Amino acid sequence: MRRPGRTVDRGGATVWVAVAASVLCTVFAAVLALGQAVAARHRAGGAADLAALAAADRALWGAADACEAAGTVATAQQAELVRCSVRGEIADVTARARFGPYAPQVRARAGPPGALPGLPATVP
Repeated sequence: MRRPGRTVDRGGATVWVAVAASVLCTVFAAVLALGQAVAARHRAGGAADLAALAAADRALWGAADACEAAGTVATAQQAELVRCSVRGEIADVTARARFGPYAPQVRARAGPPGALPGLPATVP
């Protein structure tokens, strides 16, 4: 029996609010996961670049010293050195940085100007 002046509330708005909240939580979780992946990639890239520069700086001291310097720099950047090779004055390293569930690996090469293939010997 309905009272005069009152409407029947069946709870439809509650269901829509619950669905909207669930969708927003899912989107937020996806954006957060994407942010963690991007941050992990940037951290690995920075560590690889710096480790390659450190190894190239010590390349003339021998591959063992160069790779040891690269490992020290990668560790200081909260990453791990996965691979290191030195050929002449060119250092080629791969670093991995863990951030959340992600652990991307990034490769970097460094050496004196003109020593890397495809680069001009002088900078204009």
